[in-house]
Amino acid sequence: MPSGSPPQTGDATWGGAAGSQRRPEAAFEQTGAMPAQPGEQPRQPRSRSNQETVVSEAPPRRARGRAPGGPSGPQGPEGPRRGGDDDRPRWRRFIPNWKIVMASFAVLAAGVFGMIAVAYANTPLPTGVQDQALAEQSVLYYNDGKTEIARLGTPRKIIDYKNMADSIKDATVAIENKTFYTDPGISISGMVRSVWMTATGQQLQGASTITQQMARNYFNGLSQEVSIKRKISEIFIAVKLDKNMSKEDILKNYLNTINFGRAYGIEAAAQTYFGSKVHAKDLTPVQAAYLAARIQTPSWADDSPALQDRFKTVITNMAELWPQKYGQLPATAKFPKVKKPGDGNEYGGIKGYMIVQVLEELKQRGVSPDEVRSGGYKIVSTFDKRLMEAAKTAVLSNTSSMSKEFHTGLAAVNPKNGRVVAFYGGTNYLKDPWNEPFDSKKQAASAFKPYVLAAWLQAGYSLKSYVPGNHTVPKELPGQQAGGFRNSHNVGASIDVIKATAQSVNTAYVSMAFKLPGQLGDVKKIVENAGFDTTRMENDVKAHSYQFAIGSALVTPVEQAAGYSIFANGGRYTKYHVVQDVYRGKQIVYPEQRAQKSVISPEAASDATTAMQEVLRSGTAAGKGLGNRPAAGKTGTNNDEKEAWFVGFTPQLTAAVGMYREQCVTSKGTIVQPIYSNCPITPKGKASTKYNGNHPYTRPKEVSLRFEGAGPPTSVWRSFMQLALQNKPVEQFPAKADLGEPENIVPSPTPTPTPTDPFSDETDPNSNCGIITPCDGNNDNVTEDPNNNGFPTDQGDQGGFGGGAERPSIPDPMATRREDQ
Repeated sequence: MPSGSPPQTGDATWGGAAGSQRRPEAAFEQTGAMPAQPGEQPRQPRSRSNQETVVSEAPPRRARGRAPGGPSGPQGPEGPRRGGDDDRPRWRRFIPNWKIVMASFAVLAAGVFGMIAVAYANTPLPTGVQDQALAEQSVLYYNDGKTEIARLGTPRKIIDYKNMADSIKDATVAIENKTFYTDPGISISGMVRSVWMTATGQQLQGASTITQQMARNYFNGLSQEVSIKRKISEIFIAVKLDKNMSKEDILKNYLNTINFGRAYGIEAAAQTYFGSKVHAKDLTPVQAAYLAARIQTPSWADDSPALQDRFKTVITNMAELWPQKYGQLPATAKFPKVKKPGDGNEYGGIKGYMIVQVLEELKQRGVSPDEVRSGGYKIVSTFDKRLMEAAKTAVLSNTSSMSKEFHTGLAAVNPKNGRVVAFYGGTNYLKDPWNEPFDSKKQAASAFKPYVLAAWLQAGYSLKSYVPGNHTVPKELPGQQAGGFRNSHNVGASIDVIKATAQSVNTAYVSMAFKLPGQLGDVKKIVENAGFDTTRMENDVKAHSYQFAIGSALVTPVEQAAGYSIFANGGRYTKYHVVQDVYRGKQIVYPEQRAQKSVISPEAASDATTAMQEVLRSGTAAGKGLGNRPAAGKTGTNNDEKEAWFVGFTPQLTAAVGMYREQCVTSKGTIVQPIYSNCPITPKGKASTKYNGNHPYTRPKEVSLRFEGAGPPTSVWRSFMQLALQNKPVEQFPAKADLGEPENIVPSPTPTPTPTDPFSDETDPNSNCGIITPCDGNNDNVTEDPNNNGFPTDQGDQGGFGGGAERPSIPDPMATRREDQ
């Protein structure tokens, strides 16, 4: 080979010291020779041309995957690597330099903290307080303003920080937020835990500090949604509040807001669990620890094991934080006994009837029931506790022998100011919520006639006028039944107004109404000014025409009691009401509404009273007066004795008693006894798939009482008035005024007619009474709604059931009536 020529593959210099040995497979690739087997001579390589044996002069490439000391392979086509000293694996080339990493983290942190700073700066400090945070319980009182009827709404009373015992402050901090006095309003560990749990969809973590809890429960602007946004907003607000509010204010708001289970706020909680005489400022360390232990889970039972364990934790924490004050507490503290909860329903007994009427009146004045329950009001009602009990006693003592089919409503009003001082609506609101004197609208019957008398006197006609007895004048009048208006007994052709009132003569009063200058319009004006519902009065005049004069209109006992105040109070009327004053703190925020108006003249009132006194002296209710105490009133009995009334008064008090009877009848005509005076919707009041409110098992049907207004209604009225006026001074009515001039619709009787023998079968041909059919001067011929099938005309009366305690069924009593003798 020429000198300087590249070495050949078979030369000794190939793979010599200058280079590493060639791999066998590489030799095979170049020459096609197989490696020699042991003991064999290697083959001589085939001579090749220079063109075939040229070897690259490039530097040798490091062998890939070669074992240490093994032969190096041929150089690759890519030539030498850049940075030949970088021996790192290829994947490490993508990891940035640590300086770059730290710089990136610094930039990111700066951005995050910048965003936090901007968000913090843009988070407004809350100013508005949640309504429920300050919601306070309202208290309803009897008319003395001292005796409670019921507590309504949220049991809470807002108090100042100075009125909270140190023990409750310490106990709360010990269990809810040990670092309260030193932290910035948040707990970093608690914050991280809370955000993480929320972000990962695990259970919502409560705010970790007292400040956070106060912010969420006290101020507006923080929703209760489960979200990172709300949590972050809560944190920012807590930090700002801690900077802008003192720790005392934060703790005060917290303790006034928090739920303690049966009460909200520490003052109400102290009284609820430890008695009305215990206030927040009086709490002992043990009592305070008990209440603080309730904060985490207010729904715990009063002596649950979990609550007892947490109570021990509170005691331990208090001793650790303030050893000088509470160091001995863990050794001496015993789990306290607390007051048992009440029945949980302030509506039980007769209280519910009073509460409902008060709430309804305030609602009409623009104060909603929700506002009452959260407004912290002191509401003084018009109800007299003694008279409320008297009303209940009077009703039950006179009706205890009757079945639950009989319903009685009583209402009493102070005629001088319109205050409803007493009523009887039932014995237990929870079992029978229908309030008879306010809810039951029944035809007034002859108890409505005094308003015709008032219109008669106001028109200038006198009590000395003679009016028709056996027939109306004119004989035919709009609204009359077949055969015309008639009476239950023969009174003669002519009768004076006083006797017509005492004996409740229908023909006389219908004729008097017709004779008025404005006829029925004059009567309607009187009753509307005396507080009766205008729409009901207008509708009745249209429907019944002159039957309106003898009581076809639907009225309630409380309307009648208030209406008669125009006679007891010199012609003046004050709208009946059940609320005196409403206080917030010591300030009256809703004063009593007691504006009076004159309906009739004082002279008309005194003369009308003179006529109505005869009802109790010689008329339909003779012998049922109040002894030496002057009293006046009027009986009323509807057709078939379905409704019976007595409305009467003294100068100090007016009272109305109305009674009716409803039987519970199935679709097959079976009569079923009421349940708590209510017709059962299902058999025996038990669950049923067949019967429901839309398809009841029984329906109420009004039937005859089989007594008149001069019977049980007058007896109930008399019993009540005797109890109510006991030890009260005897007041006299104004003297008879002899107002007006006689207006004789018929000539005066000459000579005086001979009284009809009550035991004679010879009766007036227009009278349907005699020895077989008893007669009553106040048995009025009022037409019922022909489409009513015996049910109350007013839709509100359907399903309206009053009543009292359970009473055994007995034969229906008949009243002993003067006119029957």
